[in-house]
Amino acid sequence: MANESRPCPCDIGDRFDYGGRGQEVQVEHVKAYVCKPPASTDKAVIVIHDIFGWQLPNTRYIADMLAANGYTAICPDFFVGQEAWKLSNDWASFDDWLKTRNAGKIDKEVDVVLKYLSEQCGAKKIGVIGFCWGGAAVQHLMLKNPHLKTGVSLYGVIKFFEDRSSLLNPTFFIFAEKDEFIPLEQVTLLEQKLKHNCKVDYEVKIYPGQTHGFVHRKREDINPQDKPYIEEGRKDMTNWLNKYI
Repeated sequence: MANESRPCPCDIGDRFDYGGRGQEVQVEHVKAYVCKPPASTDKAVIVIHDIFGWQLPNTRYIADMLAANGYTAICPDFFVGQEAWKLSNDWASFDDWLKTRNAGKIDKEVDVVLKYLSEQCGAKKIGVIGFCWGGAAVQHLMLKNPHLKTGVSLYGVIKFFEDRSSLLNPTFFIFAEKDEFIPLEQVTLLEQKLKHNCKVDYEVKIYPGQTHGFVHRKREDINPQDKPYIEEGRKDMTNWLNKYI
């Protein structure tokens, strides 16, 4: 689990058997999970999954939470049919697996999803959030895609895009203080680069005592003291989206 003594990156948490309130759709060449709010809206959020893929119940739970807050939420399969990572896989093969899944090469799929949200869902204001691998993808999109009004990168892997920091639209970065995979030194360096190069609103926030995956995957019953930070992270994410979409 995310905050046990031996944390696993993006491990499975308390929503593993969560069924989801939305539905799966086909958007051109991409499968996607879509959840719509009770009332019609012109606001939407693209949810970018982590290494465990678009079908992970925890990620769908967050999409449903966004829908409950008034957004059309869509979680596309950005691996486009390629197999998601499984905990049973040999971690020695992870680097080779990752080479075929580049967080900076999702623009074609994003364009397809933006078109779908505009034409099929009536979305006019669209943001993006992402976790881990997806958090890095958010940073990529915030550097490149002007059509996305804002982004929230949750423990995004900084090293994927550490050489670029000229964001196009407001971006919120969520990090965990005890993340074994994103050292605080990298977070500090990111902040310095943003301070010197970024001309739009941004925020970098580190959550005390937390480890990788805590916002969308943490089992609240493992360490009760972590629950307030999980809830704070989710609230901060939603508040940021509300501010800019």
